[in-house]
Order: sequence, then C-alpha cells, then structure tokens
Amino acid sequence: MKIHLTSVFVNDQAKALRFYTDVLGFVKKHDVPLGADRWLTVVSPEDPDGTELLLEPSGHPAVQPYRTALVRDGIPAASFAVDDVRAEFDRLRGLGVRFTQEPVETGSVTTAVLDDTCGNLIQIVHSA
Repeated sequence: MKIHLTSVFVNDQAKALRFYTDVLGFVKKHDVPLGADRWLTVVSPEDPDGTELLLEPSGHPAVQPYRTALVRDGIPAASFAVDDVRAEFDRLRGLGVRFTQEPVETGSVTTAVLDDTCGNLIQIVHSA
C-alpha cells in the first residue's frame, strides 16, 4: 500500500495553483472542471507519477473551524521534503513567502513552516 493522493483545503483554487506551482515548484497534474470548482492536483516535478496533492475547495462547513484551529495552534496541514531547509527557506523568503517558523534543527531533522496564502501552514523538512 502507498499514498496515491492527499489534499489541502484551499480558499481559492486559482491562487493556490499559482502558489504551489510558481512559488513552491510543483507542476499541475490534473485540472478537471467540476461545476464551480475543479479536480485540481499538483505533483513534484521529480516524481510526476508519484503522490498527488489535491488543492481541494474549502467550502464544506467543517473546513474553516478546522483550519482556523490548526493555524492558531501552529500545526501544519502538510509536510514537504526538501534537500536543504535553510536554502529553501532563503529561496522562498526571497520570493516573499511568509514563514511562521524559521528553520529549526531537532537532532537529525530540520524544519520550517510557511503560510501558503490559501489558509494553511505548510512544513518543509529534511531528515539527515
């Protein structure tokens, strides 16, 4: 068994697609119209047939209280692996990305947490 698809709730799919592709570097995999929303997924360019991230509309009534609580408590909605957290932090900060946690080393793991501009905190992580 392996993870095929996971999702983050976003309040604006077009804005999320721009952020996740133009800023974070993912590539669009699927973009299927579904009424007012879309089945919109992105993948890592390093693994185009790998795990897809669904940029899921946040219209369900349970989503906003859930996301508000996570953000308030500083809990990331997702975690993405990078080769070098400090370098990625510097690159993204240079693009105007707001971080809620600068790089922190905890043993063999380094993490940082960013705001995806679409209602979520996202962790970047590297394990040595």
